[in-house]
Amino acid sequence: MTIREKFEKEEHERLSPYASFSDCSRGRDVPEEESDIRTIFQRDRDRIIHSKSFRRLKHKTQVFLSPYGDHYRTRLTHTLEVAQIARTIAKAVRANEELTEAIALGHDLGHTPFGHAGERALSEVSGRTFKHSEQSVRVVERLEKNGKGLNLSWEVRDGFRNHGTSSKPSTLEGDIVRYSDKIAYVNHDIDDGIRAGILTEDMLPEECIRILGSRTSNRINTMILDIVEHSQDTPRVAMSKEVETAFFDLRRFMFEELYRNPAAKGEERKAEEIISMLYGYYLEHPEEMTKEYEDMLEAGEEPGVVTCDYIAGMTDNYAVQKFQDIFLPRAWQRI
Repeated sequence: MTIREKFEKEEHERLSPYASFSDCSRGRDVPEEESDIRTIFQRDRDRIIHSKSFRRLKHKTQVFLSPYGDHYRTRLTHTLEVAQIARTIAKAVRANEELTEAIALGHDLGHTPFGHAGERALSEVSGRTFKHSEQSVRVVERLEKNGKGLNLSWEVRDGFRNHGTSSKPSTLEGDIVRYSDKIAYVNHDIDDGIRAGILTEDMLPEECIRILGSRTSNRINTMILDIVEHSQDTPRVAMSKEVETAFFDLRRFMFEELYRNPAAKGEERKAEEIISMLYGYYLEHPEEMTKEYEDMLEAGEEPGVVTCDYIAGMTDNYAVQKFQDIFLPRAWQRI
């Protein structure tokens, strides 16, 4: 018996009957020989961590565009916080930790530069709804490794596709990530909003703070404990009515006071213009995209889709640099 087979056997002895078992995975699109050491979900997690799209997350916006200061969250630090919360919940409810972590680490691989502003801009200029959750799946199926993709398991890709508020993942582990994503961004965005001087502790809804806690760590701990208490031996994740109501009231407050606040989002229109102009340029000059995207066009992929792929893969810094190279006179770039 290999080490992997021992791990798979232990899962059936240890995990909840509603967990996803590694040896019962729906598998990969392209069958592969199994590892002697790692389960299928361990391999998926490792492939994500070693991917180029994962490394690029460190230079992609979370909420604040190019903030001054070293302690604001980026898309990468958000991802790591989601993974930490999700794995804590998964372990406590006896879900598959490796699958949960893989989904968490890759759920935002398809995010554009400039956060949701880039997502909106690509939707406007391309004439099709651009969703980062769908793009995360496309990244691992089509774009990584020069068009070969990462060949991840069905369960991981399902978790990517369905981590949004209105979606319903097919696995308990995907459901854990869906909740953990919101717990992470609501709480760390409060922290960043206070750091930026847009929010203060006194502004937070009093009833939400009474129920969830007055500090970031207290609120996260309250929500994790509540989920764990109400999600034992169940196929889905759940919160108590009191905590869930307080949490979504706090989330609504964040949309009103931070996510739509001109002080945090005042520069977004400029970011959207950058994305729009880059899209138009590369649609007309596809030869200036890198070779793997040219190869996709030669293989018959739709130009608008490939152009979205190329721009969505850019970091904030790279998008700004390409905009300057294309649209600004060289002398002006030194000013």
